Amino acid sequence: MARTVWDSTVGKKTVMAVSGIVMLLYLVAHMIGNLKIFFGAGEFNHYAHWLRTVGEPFMHYEWTLWIIRVVLVVAVIAHAVSAYQLSRRDIKARPSKYVHRKARASYATRTMRWGGVILALFIVWHLLDLTTGTVHSGGFETGKPYQNVVDTFSTWYGNVIYIVAMLAVGLHIRHGFWSAAQTLGVGSRTRDRALKTTANALALLLTAGFLAVPVGVMTGVVS
Repeated sequence: MARTVWDSTVGKKTVMAVSGIVMLLYLVAHMIGNLKIFFGAGEFNHYAHWLRTVGEPFMHYEWTLWIIRVVLVVAVIAHAVSAYQLSRRDIKARPSKYVHRKARASYATRTMRWGGVILALFIVWHLLDLTTGTVHSGGFETGKPYQNVVDTFSTWYGNVIYIVAMLAVGLHIRHGFWSAAQTLGVGSRTRDRALKTTANALALLLTAGFLAVPVGVMTGVVS
C-alpha cells in the first residue's frame, strides 16, 4: 500500500507537503534561536549548549539533537526526491514548451526548482561552515557558536551566500505553504485568500528574521 501511494502523483505531492511542513516548523524554531544572538555571546552560547542537553537525564547528551537531525535529513531527502520525480513526470507529460510566452505563474512558482537547488547547496555549505568548521573562516572554535557566526558574517562571501539562500527560502515558503495546503485539502475557495496571506506573512517573517543576524554583524550591533 505504501508503495502504491508513493508511486502515485498525489502520494508524492503529499510527501512533499508533509516534509515541507516539518522543515517549516524547524525553520521557525531555528530563526527564534538565531535571534538570541542579539542578547550577547553568553546567552547565545548557552542556548547552543542547551540544545545538546535537551531531555537529560532521560535522554543522553545530544540524543535529542541527533533525533531532530535524523528527522530533518529524512524530510529533506523525501522532499527532494519527490520534487525531482514530480518534475520528471511533468516534463514527460509535456515534452514541448508552452506556446504562450507570457508567464502565467508567479516569480516564486517559476523559481521553485532553482530555489530548491540553491537551498540544497546552501545546507551543505552551512553545515561545513558552522557545524563542522571545514570551510569556516577565521578559525573555527568548538563550543563557541557566537564567535563562529560573527566570523562568518564578517566576510563578504559569507553574507552573500547567506542572503541569497534566505531570499530563496522566502520564495520557497511563499509558494510551498499554499501548495501544501492545497495538497492536504486545507485550501478552498473561501480560504485561499487567508492561506496566501499567511504564506506571504510567514515568508516575510522568516526571511527578515534570518537576515537580521548578518545585518546585525555587518552594522556592528552584533560583534
